[in-house]
Amino acid sequence: MGMGGGWQGMGGSSLPWKLGNFRVPAGGGAARAQAADAAGGMQGDESSSISNTRRARFPLKAALTAGVLATTGDTIAQLYERWNRRKALEKQAALEEIEDVGPFNHDWLRAMRMASYGFLIYGPFSQVWYEVLDHLLPAKNLTNLSLKVVANQVVLGPCVIALVFAWNSLWQGRLEHLPEMYRTRALSTLIDGWKFWFPASILNFGLVPLQARVAFMSSCSIFWNFYLSITMTASKPAITASKAD
Repeated sequence: MGMGGGWQGMGGSSLPWKLGNFRVPAGGGAARAQAADAAGGMQGDESSSISNTRRARFPLKAALTAGVLATTGDTIAQLYERWNRRKALEKQAALEEIEDVGPFNHDWLRAMRMASYGFLIYGPFSQVWYEVLDHLLPAKNLTNLSLKVVANQVVLGPCVIALVFAWNSLWQGRLEHLPEMYRTRALSTLIDGWKFWFPASILNFGLVPLQARVAFMSSCSIFWNFYLSITMTASKPAITASKAD
């Protein structure tokens, strides 16, 4: 620990000394200890404040990663759907309708729904989730790995399904149909998610470092978002038909 101005002369007992921003009479051991404690306390409070500020920041990197990859998954889904529809129309010789499913007829509103879901919900939410899991289960052993994988699917999985259904319904102005979507589609979607995400979670927690976990799971999400995008689109006619009955 360095002195602010050092000793001023040889006498010492009658001259002041500095510790950080504190000046106390030299020669007083108790006073020196109090000053040191006060300075250390201020430094500790400042470090704690900086640390809390950093933790409170919006996880922009995770949000951007999830948003881009969610958009990628939806884009692949839209291209796949248009390709299938084009093939079906060609078989029916419905030439006048083929132009409506060309590669440039992209549903941008649907793309924005998925992009905003990744950026505003999945990315930040999953980043916080992984940090909490690592805080609660810091040891890297088989028990903690198993607990993380199970918690990821039993807790995070249903939350993600509930949020993506609600987010899409909100964007489509169909919140009144949300309970019906939960009843008819949520469980099957969750089970399909378990089939895909259990192996992915084992790899994520077992091999991938903390700072790369959101990117890894978001990369897996390209395939999952492909599935979700198709599921969200396919569920609309079913709900409309059930309401019509």
